[in-house]
Amino acid sequence: MISGAPKTLADAIDAVEETYEFMLAYAAQGRAREEPGDDIRDYLGRADAGLAIIAAMAPPNGGGDEAAFVEMVRQDAARARTAMRFVLGQRAIGSQMIDNLNASIHLRTLLTDLFLLDEALKISGG
Repeated sequence: MISGAPKTLADAIDAVEETYEFMLAYAAQGRAREEPGDDIRDYLGRADAGLAIIAAMAPPNGGGDEAAFVEMVRQDAARARTAMRFVLGQRAIGSQMIDNLNASIHLRTLLTDLFLLDEALKISGG
C-alpha cells in the first residue's frame, strides 16, 4: 500500500527511493501499458510530490560546500521531476517507458545525490 504524500525532506527522499524500487520491478514485467491496480501512477505521483519538496529545500546557513551541494541536489531534483512529470502525462505507461525513465541520467544522478544526502542527514541527526 502506498502511503500519503511526503511532508518532510526525509519523507520526500523515501518516496523517491521507494518509487525507484517499484519502477525497477514494474519495468521487468514487460507490460505494454498499466493495468488497474498496478499503482505505477500512484508511485510516480508520490515521487513527484517528494521531488517538489527536494527541489524547494532551503540552503543551509553559512554557504560553502554544503550550500553548493544542496543547490546541486535542488537542480537535479527539478530535472528528474521534469522527466517524471513527462511520463505521468502520457496516456499509457508501459514497462519500456519506465525502464527508460530508470535509465535517465537525471534520475540516476538525483538518486546518487539522495543516497549521499540521506546518509549525511542520518549522521548529523537532521
